[in-house]
Amino acid sequence: MENVREILQTTMRGFGLLDKNCCSIGSIEISLIQSHILYEIDRMDHPSMQEVADVLGIDITTFSRQIQNMIKRELVEKRQSSQDKRVYELQLTVQGKAVGASIDTQMNQYLNEVFSYMNDFEKDTVIRSLKLLNESMAKSKMCCKPVQ
Repeated sequence: MENVREILQTTMRGFGLLDKNCCSIGSIEISLIQSHILYEIDRMDHPSMQEVADVLGIDITTFSRQIQNMIKRELVEKRQSSQDKRVYELQLTVQGKAVGASIDTQMNQYLNEVFSYMNDFEKDTVIRSLKLLNESMAKSKMCCKPVQ
């Protein structure tokens, strides 16, 4: 039987998931978690801090520290909700949008290059397999499953 853990470990290293910083955009160094935060805030419409933390599976204390860092770096803005004064909503600044778009472009270029070594059938098989893996992980009763 194949060593699945070894295959996944190699995949994670290939995506740079063990690197301290995932991306450099000009002089800005972005950590992997910050990259995920930018992506989720951009994907959602003025999400609350708790909503983004839940989607990423991060405790709110750790998430708050990341947000404070990103606010200081002028990537994210935090505003009190007009409906509920206890809730803070997030949005990307102009610079945050630019950094997020640059990361997205870099990732798409990398993935396009990786997939260029596969024919259409192989590419479709990988994508279907990844979707199946994600669905199965979401059903898992283990402690470390991703939050949906």
